[in-house]
Amino acid sequence: MLKPSGVALPPRRDAPPVNVPLMDVTLDRRGLTIGILFSLLLTLLVYLGSQRFHGFDGALAGYCFATIFALFGIVYRYVVWLQRPATRTYWKRGWQLFWQPGQRLHNVGLFFKMGWEKMLEQRFIRRRSMDRWLAHQLIFWGCVIAIAITFPLTFGWLRFESDFTNPSQYLIVLFGQRLDFFTFDPRGLLGFLMMHGLNIAAILCLAGISIVLGRRIHDEAETTTQRFDNDILPLILLFAVCITGMMLTVSNMFLEGKFYYWITTTHAVTVMLWLLYLPFGKFFHIFQRIANVGVWFYKAAGENGPKAACARCGSEYMSEMHRNDIKQILPDLGFDYGHDQAENWQNLCPSCRRKLMTLNQFKAAGKEFI
Repeated sequence: MLKPSGVALPPRRDAPPVNVPLMDVTLDRRGLTIGILFSLLLTLLVYLGSQRFHGFDGALAGYCFATIFALFGIVYRYVVWLQRPATRTYWKRGWQLFWQPGQRLHNVGLFFKMGWEKMLEQRFIRRRSMDRWLAHQLIFWGCVIAIAITFPLTFGWLRFESDFTNPSQYLIVLFGQRLDFFTFDPRGLLGFLMMHGLNIAAILCLAGISIVLGRRIHDEAETTTQRFDNDILPLILLFAVCITGMMLTVSNMFLEGKFYYWITTTHAVTVMLWLLYLPFGKFFHIFQRIANVGVWFYKAAGENGPKAACARCGSEYMSEMHRNDIKQILPDLGFDYGHDQAENWQNLCPSCRRKLMTLNQFKAAGKEFI
């Protein structure tokens, strides 16, 4: 109920109750099927890679289960995300453009070039802010190093053993194969880097978290737009994982193992919480960025391909391929923008759209535009 002034009034007490339909929450069958198949395949690889669980550390069983569940969630959400009309179009077009005859070798080089600039170097973030770029780089490489070490250890694919011929030296056992040609002294520089790789990754992440929190505390723009579940909670979980992991080293090297069991339990809980949050939180965009490969080729093809001209003024404003894809996507989303003169609203450039909107507003108001 509205007043003449447009101010909403509360409903009357004798008004009949309004039945609000509940949201129909169902699991996507395709995503569920692919996620389960991926989890079963990964479990089989854990079984085979650890020599039928012979090299599997039972103390890491909780980490292994949480990792498999997190990867299941990532695969499930990834499949659902790729089914969206816009994402599906970018994904299909990207692969079509990548495999087009005569351009495959060039596209391979372009893939590595853009992969370095946009995924590893993250040059687009550096253009926005050097502090933001440094924070992203520290957290990104810290997480990459930690995952590269933790996942193979958790799955039993990687472990360290002492050399039979020289017990003071250590060697790597990879998928059950002893790499006898590569031994290292655990007390040397290489051994320090090998044994303390997770601590190095934790230091990198903590430095990045410090920069991010500093910006979120002092930058008014960040403070007004940030949300706890999307911006603060990921940092808290990552901070807890780093601190509790480093405390294991402190307890082992400086406290003669005191509080080790309590710290181990706390660290396991924080890691599992972070893994379970991974598919559903902000860190999921790390995996989404991989699919940006299709967007890169799409934009490159649009820049080099034919351009779409405005039906009203004749100016070129986007690629013809992009305009045609938008015309196909919008009806799938429930939007059908027709136009009497241009046949389709997408045939008009943004400038003409604004002009026609203004003319229609004047016409609806009974005035003439001079």
